[in-house]
Parts: sequence; C-alpha cells; structure tokens
Amino acid sequence: MADKIEIKLVRSTIGRKPAQRATVRALGLRKISSVTVKEATPAVLGMVAAVSHLVEVRPYAETKEKK
Repeated sequence: MADKIEIKLVRSTIGRKPAQRATVRALGLRKISSVTVKEATPAVLGMVAAVSHLVEVRPYAETKEKK
C-alpha cells in the first residue's frame, strides 16, 4: 500500500490555464484552504507536480488525534 499525502490548495486558480484548473479539480480541491488526502501513487504525484505552485503537500498521519 502506498503512503498517503495531504494536499491543501493555497493559491487561487483564477487566471490559471484550463489544464491547471482541471488538475486541481481532479485532485478533489475546490476552494482555497480545502484539503484532501490521496494515495501517493505516481499519477497523483505527477498531478501535484503540475500544480506545485498552487498547493502544499505533506505526509498524512492516520493516527491524528480526533477531538
């Protein structure tokens, strides 16, 4: 099983190329500060690399404390 990563949209897609907007949507991100958790597969990592200037990525810890 691949590791998981947490992806957060930190910059707007306004004024970006349609391909970049589509990539952000395909990652499951809509609004600024939205966060999604994905498997770190080569396909997902390639998508993240294509929009790396718009997102922040960090490893996902499944043992996060629930409040």
